[in-house]
Amino acid sequence: MSPSANHPLPFARSLLAQVMLVVAIGLFVGQAISAVLLYQAAEQRRETALVNAIAFRLIANDPRRERRGGRARPNRDDQGFLPGADQEPRGETRRGWRRGRYGTERAQEFVQRDLDQRNPALEAAVADILNEQLFEFQRIIIVERTAGNDPFVIHRASVRPRLRQAGWQDRQLLVAAVQLQGDAGWRIIRATKPLAPTAIAGSAILQTVLIFFILFGLLYLVMRRITQPLVQLTRRVEAFSRNPDRALALEESGPRDIRQLIAAHNSMEARIAAMLDEKDVMLGAIGHDLKTPLAALRVRIESVSDTAQRERMADSIEDITQTLDDILSLARVGRGDDAPERVNLSALAASIAEEFEDLGQQVELADSPRVVAPVQITWIKRGLRNLISNAVRYGGSATITLGQTEHEAIIRIEDDGPGIPPDQIEAMLEPFARGETSRNRATGGAGLGLTLARAIADQHGGSLSLSNRESGGLTAELRLPLDHTGYQA
Repeated sequence: MSPSANHPLPFARSLLAQVMLVVAIGLFVGQAISAVLLYQAAEQRRETALVNAIAFRLIANDPRRERRGGRARPNRDDQGFLPGADQEPRGETRRGWRRGRYGTERAQEFVQRDLDQRNPALEAAVADILNEQLFEFQRIIIVERTAGNDPFVIHRASVRPRLRQAGWQDRQLLVAAVQLQGDAGWRIIRATKPLAPTAIAGSAILQTVLIFFILFGLLYLVMRRITQPLVQLTRRVEAFSRNPDRALALEESGPRDIRQLIAAHNSMEARIAAMLDEKDVMLGAIGHDLKTPLAALRVRIESVSDTAQRERMADSIEDITQTLDDILSLARVGRGDDAPERVNLSALAASIAEEFEDLGQQVELADSPRVVAPVQITWIKRGLRNLISNAVRYGGSATITLGQTEHEAIIRIEDDGPGIPPDQIEAMLEPFARGETSRNRATGGAGLGLTLARAIADQHGGSLSLSNRESGGLTAELRLPLDHTGYQA
């Protein structure tokens, strides 16, 4: 499973994507909070303006002022009209109608209608202002209703057809009624209920878009300057892990901290490559220094007269030589210069099966599809021989099956042996681990075969796994990538 399969943000796995995502979320949250605060402030200003306007109109149209500007004001009827005249109430013009002033009315009583909705908060706010202005009144009522549900507005619209506009009956009105002191009756004013501020949403969206373009553009350039060298460093580390004998100095770029990191990696890579080179020299010397005396011993044992003793000594020398070869092969896996070749794995497996059949061992290749993958032929053959040898040694026979998935080639080697206890399967892949503890090469070998096969699989970017069969026996499954991306040469 990929390391990022359980990532909480599978769509934002890179540093650049995660930083941009976090900034985007933070910006959205900040803009949302800002929009809410702006809306609340606008609502408060709208309510304050509405309260002041209602209070001003109530005070400005106080009927108890009999004279204004030194002239007596003629009496008007209950609807605010002069007797016998078809005209608008004082102070109300057609322009006022269009601006939302639907009329001022004086009445002996104020009747609340069934669909009216009182607004206690607005009543309290207007009452406070009236009290501050020493306006004497007994009671104040403010209700919300539609223009089509207000008799006074309907009457005015009927006598002034030009005042009727599309949808006027659905307009929301605020009707404020103040009961004056004494027998002065009620003073009633009407005003269009102002709509909620909508420009804030558009302003917030425009502001967010501008910030996104400016902030994201700058942030993207900065983050690219930081992350691009990290991406190159990551690729170089992956390449070096696959082929540690080729040290290449990576160009130092990016911010100072990133440049220091790249410089430290270059130094580490050079030292590791030098150590590996020294290891190869040491292994070559060991192989030469040990195989030379072993060859001399093989010559000397020919002088031993006891045939049985001579054969046992020859077998011991052969065991030491084979173990030494396995150790040297294991140490050199991944250090070869051979380039991978695209090979038909079915044909390759068939050739190896024939080798074992020629030796009289029961190895069978099941019907399999043609599977082509880039491999280092010498090493893959070595790994398959080790797996088949184990199957023949412990199970008496081996069956080879090939298959493939979208990205991998699969080679399975099955046997009918006793299998491996589940708690020891992983241990069998470690160096010098043996399922048979006698240390007899004829029955168990040196314990490096599976380890070498796993190292070869890792070298190719694949994997080796062991599992017990339900019907008995063991299955060794070798997986190899079908392209060059996983090849570690």
